[in-house]
Amino acid sequence: MVKGYSNYDKKPFVRVNGFQNHAFAGQRIIDELKRKVDSFSKDKVVLALDCYHGVNQQELLELLKQLKPISMISISEANHSNEQIQAMLNRNITNDRVFGVLSCHKIEEFFCKDKLAKINADIAAIETGLVIVYGIGASLIEQKDIIVYADMPRWELQLRMRRNEVANWCADNYDEEILRKYKRAFFIDWRVLDRHKTSLFEKMDYILDSTISNEPKMMTKEAHLAGLKQAAEQPFRVVPFFDPGVWGGQWMKEVCGLDKTQKNFAWCFDCVPEENSLILKIDEIEIEIPSINLVLYQPRNLLGDKNHARFGAEFPIRFDFLDTIDGGNLSLQVHPLTEYIQQNFGMHYTQDESYYMLDAGEDATVYLGVKENINSQEMIEDLRVAETGEKLFDADKYVNCFKAKKHDHFLIPAGTVHCSGKNAMVLEISATPYIFTFKLWDWGRLGLDGRPRPIHLAHGEKVIQFDRDTKWVKENLVDQVEKISDGDGYIEERTGLHKREFIETRRHWFTKPVTHNTNDGVNVLNLVEGKEAVVSSPTNAFEPFTVHYAETFIIPASVGEYVISPTENCNGETLATIKAYVRN
Repeated sequence: MVKGYSNYDKKPFVRVNGFQNHAFAGQRIIDELKRKVDSFSKDKVVLALDCYHGVNQQELLELLKQLKPISMISISEANHSNEQIQAMLNRNITNDRVFGVLSCHKIEEFFCKDKLAKINADIAAIETGLVIVYGIGASLIEQKDIIVYADMPRWELQLRMRRNEVANWCADNYDEEILRKYKRAFFIDWRVLDRHKTSLFEKMDYILDSTISNEPKMMTKEAHLAGLKQAAEQPFRVVPFFDPGVWGGQWMKEVCGLDKTQKNFAWCFDCVPEENSLILKIDEIEIEIPSINLVLYQPRNLLGDKNHARFGAEFPIRFDFLDTIDGGNLSLQVHPLTEYIQQNFGMHYTQDESYYMLDAGEDATVYLGVKENINSQEMIEDLRVAETGEKLFDADKYVNCFKAKKHDHFLIPAGTVHCSGKNAMVLEISATPYIFTFKLWDWGRLGLDGRPRPIHLAHGEKVIQFDRDTKWVKENLVDQVEKISDGDGYIEERTGLHKREFIETRRHWFTKPVTHNTNDGVNVLNLVEGKEAVVSSPTNAFEPFTVHYAETFIIPASVGEYVISPTENCNGETLATIKAYVRN
């Protein structure tokens, strides 16, 4: 296997132009907030420290005590009781370990009007000094002169949840298993708080990065919004997040320069804006914010008008890595059909996907679709028995197993039974609702927590498309490469996806510059062959942007025409990109 070039950048950033002295770290945070407080020509100033789920509020309060407030009030005193909120959310939480129902709740529903009125009255009764109101929803108070919003990327929040440092919002479930905590956060907490945060983008005075414990950083609202607007008008990368797994492999350790003392790395969220973070660099201060902020604030520039009209402020394309090199098989799984995900979970669209083989061992395989003339009821019954632990499921009896090699592309429309086998390095290109994987069989393994991994046969059996048999899969899903065009130093190929999937993928092999156009739709690309390339604007609309082997990068719809070229370091080698976009 080719192990790549080991020049993968794990900390990409967007340098924000024209906002010197708008970012603060350490003591300068307090100096800036004191300056802001002193700028008000009145006796009493109220500062609202609003927060995202998972922020360590006590850590930030210790910092803000340096401002010598006359009073510090927790907005959580106005929350409904945990029991009341649990009752309100029961339908969305469900009893399932993994799946809930998408919440449409607003943040105001979590607060008691009478209790909130009392806090407002208490604030009004204070005549002089600095009053700090803190916590999730602090900006709901009536009187506020300064809003500081403490933010948190979901990947860091998940790590804190795993360590039992964080419970769900308005819950006392610190010790609950991570699957259930994540479920409640995914379906409820983050939905409610993203809506609330979006309403504050133009109102907050500062946004505070609380990603690294005891190392807060802060920037002005103006710098934050300008940074998001700038990112939506140029190529950029989000910060990748790597995670171990029971089937994890060794490839990413080598190519991405990861900690070799770790047992394995299974996933990399290389372009999942809901999970990833975005670094905005101002002066020499790197401020890490959730990359979802960009989607929420600049959806039209980022996604394009057509995609914004179709998906709203949601990023529809996901690129991630699945590493089974010297690892194990992924779980045998299936994704829900569109109507099933809409009717049961409240999601708008489903997880259609594909496996692009970044690398592969000689024995690499992909399980895809069912074999011809199998008995579907017998297969379901064997899966049901395997779920009880009575016997192992014979996957090779029922499911096709195809050999896989580097640069193969396997298409996986929802409803197709599938999984990657061991010794494969998969670039997964898919639609975004990634939590909706119905595991059918997990090869008799336990999870990293020592517990059986959840099987979702009750859901899976309702969506498996048994007509997707060997013949159909070969004709429709395995390496459907079609040459589109060629020219001086390049070849363009269509590699998918299937017509049931809304994502189109194009691969370009090139030794010379290739011109692309977003055509008013966001493009997501990965350099799947070659050491490095540079993305440039024919009109110099943005600075040249260098990408390295295996890096995923985003070209916002607003960019329009752009050019990808080999760099001098490539020494004449042939490069390749895979590009995904939403079909018209």
